[in-house]
Amino acid sequence: MEAIKIIGVGIIALIIIVIIKQYKPEFAIYISIISGIIIIFLVFDKLSGIISILTELSKKTGINATYLSIILKITGIAILTEFGVSICKDAGETAIASKLEFGGKIIIISISVPIISALLQVITTIIP
Repeated sequence: MEAIKIIGVGIIALIIIVIIKQYKPEFAIYISIISGIIIIFLVFDKLSGIISILTELSKKTGINATYLSIILKITGIAILTEFGVSICKDAGETAIASKLEFGGKIIIISISVPIISALLQVITTIIP
């Protein structure tokens, strides 16, 4: 049912954008941003459910909650960066989009340092 809502919002936004571009093309980007925010709010319940399931699984398996938190942050940054990149590309600003994408990647790498460090420690204990 959620998929139908998301697709509906996307199609309605597309129709509005096509109509508005004929008269006021500068407003099309605002419709795109608003529709993206609406879609994010529509899937927010699913996202919170996924987070609770992953948290429960990490407690059962004994995985450090810090690592789960880092993975969730990385995923959130990737999703938000992709959203921003898409908006920039829709506005015709591919140069800004590429720099935003680069910035998102750098932030993801900097946040993932504890996981990389832990992985390297495991590898060094396995390989003498």
